[in-house]
This record gives sequence, structure tokens and C-alpha cells, in this order.
Amino acid sequence: MHSVQYINPPYLSKGDTIAIIAPAGQLLGKSEALDLAVSQLQSWGLKVVVGANILETDGHFAGDDDQRRQVFQEMLDDPSIKAIWCARGGYGSMRIMDQLDFSKFQVKPKWIIGYSDVTAFHSQLHQLHFATIHGMMAVNFENDLEDIKLSIASLKDALFGKSIRYEFDTNSKNQLGEVKAPVIGGNLSLLSAMLGSETAVDFCDKIIFIEEIGEYMYEVDRMIQSLRRSGAFQNCAGVLVGDFTNIKENSPDFGKTLEEIVLRAVGNPSIPIAFGFPAGHEKDNRAIYFGRSALLKITEDSSILKY
Repeated sequence: MHSVQYINPPYLSKGDTIAIIAPAGQLLGKSEALDLAVSQLQSWGLKVVVGANILETDGHFAGDDDQRRQVFQEMLDDPSIKAIWCARGGYGSMRIMDQLDFSKFQVKPKWIIGYSDVTAFHSQLHQLHFATIHGMMAVNFENDLEDIKLSIASLKDALFGKSIRYEFDTNSKNQLGEVKAPVIGGNLSLLSAMLGSETAVDFCDKIIFIEEIGEYMYEVDRMIQSLRRSGAFQNCAGVLVGDFTNIKENSPDFGKTLEEIVLRAVGNPSIPIAFGFPAGHEKDNRAIYFGRSALLKITEDSSILKY
């Protein structure tokens, strides 16, 4: 067993400061969603600072690489900031991650929060053995608040260190079992893109979480095959499959379901596998800790993830 000990940053308390940054895609036209996100954080008793580049644009990005990196670095280095919340993903995190200096962060760690493209930062901090939060982002406040209330509530619980227990729909293709291990992973495209790099995720003795949006099924298969060929499933503790949203129709039909692809790639009936966990690019996007040990319990009647 890999006995890596992950460091939990301190949970938040009322009066703490949280930063909202834009390390990847631009947020032009999203100022109303950002204002709602700030108001939500303030309603929890938190102080909010917003990165200077939040509404900047440079093509696809929220400002050029140097701008985005500089703002992230400032927030990492500021000891008064207890959490950094990414406003959106899109694409761009990998362009700046290697230039970030985590030395001050390692002395005084803080929560890094986000999903999708933010998987790059989750993976980088996984290498440094720090826990992070995979959860909704500020841009998600462009949705009806009623539609995202479970995502909001779960993010609050994660930030403030409340006990977390999710029971979600069972799937006939699940592999039953029970395991306790750290959860790690994120967006499948990012996990696949980082294979062979210094930030490739070590899945040994971990529960692998994956989610994806907007790909063809053959692309999903290719990325999962890439993980398999890298040995990701060989010694993992379990697999937690989140939302696979807006999967494009293939012509001819690919002929394999997501469940079939995952089960064949894992290739071990004794590894617990749960499909349909509510996290990813849907409105119901429950916050989960990466790098914190969780109990995954899969029976014929229910699937439970509990921290």
C-alpha cells in the first residue's frame, strides 16, 4: 500500500477571506454570475477578494498567461487568504501551472476549489500531497439558484469542514464492494493529457474519480484506454464515475456504453465501481475532497460516498 499522507488545509470559519480567480477561460458577460457568487460567499460570513484579471480577455483566456499566473501567485502567497475559488474552467490552467511557485502555499496551505480544467491544479497539488476540493465554480451562478442549490450547499459543507455523506442512485452495472481510500482524479481529458508528465496522477490505492463533457464516445474510450495502458486501474482501490455530459453521437454508433468501456478497462471484478455519482458538468455537482480518505460503499440497493 502507498501510505501517502495528504495535508488538509484548515477549514474555513466566519470572517475568513476567500479569493475568486480566473486562471483559464475568459468570463466576458459573466459579471452577474460573479456578483451572485460573491454575495453567496458573503452570506456565509466570508470576506471576498477578486483577482484583478477576472474580466480580462486575451482570445480564449481571462488575460494572457502572465496575468493569470501573476494573480494566482499573489493569492497563493497571501497568508490572509484561506481558500482560492476558480471562477471557471474552459482551458488554460496547464499553460500556467508549471510557472507557479507553491513554496509559501506549502508553509500556509489553503483550499483550491474547482472542476473541469482545474483538474490540472488538483493534480499538481496531489503531487505535493495536499488535499483540494472538486466542486462547483463561480460561473455556475448563471444557472437558476434552485437548480444548483445542492451544489452550493455541498460546497459550503466542504469549505467549513462539515461531515459529508452522499447516497446516490444505484446502477445495475456497478461492481459491488466497500473500500476506504483517498479520492483523486477529475476531468478525463485533463487526466489523459497529463499522462507522462510530472503531474500525471498516481492512482495506486486511490479511488479514481472521472467525469467528462462534450466528447464522442470513441474519444472517451481512447482516454480511458490511455489511463488503462498507463497502469491507472492496475492497483487502484475503486472507481467513482461522475457525469458524462453531452456525449456526441457517433456515426456509425460506437456500440459500447460508458459502463462497458470502464468495466473492460478496469478488468478486475473485485474493484468496487460506482456509476452515476452527481459531480461534473451538470447542475447537481456535489463537492468532494481530493486527497482525503473516503468510504465508498456499493450495494445492490445503494451507493454511498462518505468522508
